[in-house]
Amino acid sequence: MSTLTGAPPTTTGTMLSTVTPSPRPFRLVRHSLALAKRSLIKTWRTPEALIDVTLQPVLFLIIFVYIFGGAVAGSTHDYLQFLLPGILAQTIATGAIAIGVNLNTDIAKGIFDRFRSLPIPRSAPLVGAVLGDVVRYVIVTISTLAIGYLLGFRIDSDPFQAIAGCLLAVLFALCLSWLPVFVSMKVRTPGAVQGLMFALIMPLSFASNVFVSADTLPGWMQAFVDVNPMTHLVAAVRGLFLGTPVGSHVWWTLAWCAGFVAVFMPLALRAYRKKI
Repeated sequence: MSTLTGAPPTTTGTMLSTVTPSPRPFRLVRHSLALAKRSLIKTWRTPEALIDVTLQPVLFLIIFVYIFGGAVAGSTHDYLQFLLPGILAQTIATGAIAIGVNLNTDIAKGIFDRFRSLPIPRSAPLVGAVLGDVVRYVIVTISTLAIGYLLGFRIDSDPFQAIAGCLLAVLFALCLSWLPVFVSMKVRTPGAVQGLMFALIMPLSFASNVFVSADTLPGWMQAFVDVNPMTHLVAAVRGLFLGTPVGSHVWWTLAWCAGFVAVFMPLALRAYRKKI
């Protein structure tokens, strides 16, 4: 009688390898959308977090139109027509700061440690947070136009150009939001994120054509104004809303959008991987 000197051959290893799930091409998109839904639910449950994108444009329009409108433009109505596209661009840019503050808070609370334990792509939480913030930018666009219409603002172009102006502003905010995301990965506290981002956004807002025509600014400042991304966004949106020539401002705005994503998205993802 012969004895068996080895274990019988088995196909267990082969079977396990065949049932191991393979990476899916849209896995990042699927998980990012799921986490974007989480951000939307969080916003829905804390509506007070939307005060900055609903109350701020109202206050800015009322204060600047009725206090400075007569002195700047000679007419509050004329200044409202000029100012509203700029206020929309400024508010939608400052609204992007909130994503950096929220991400820094979530990291401090350990929420991203839970994300790390899940079988999801490392970049999905950041991409999902950016996608989920689109609701804030849509709300600020609607609220700004709504209060503007109540005050007397009117769109002088066709509906397609007006919608294009709104979409361009939302796209700009989505791309710009990668800057506060990167900042949130590098600083320690939410307050530091907010302070640093306001220090960056405010010069872009005021050293531009948001409140006055760029031609009225000092010559030494116009060199910065001409390359300021806010200047191109405001000029593009103003032209699309009022039916005036936009020149190359739309293309410059799209180029800035691509630049924000190309520079700050990789930096934010790299800093995120190191942080967690």
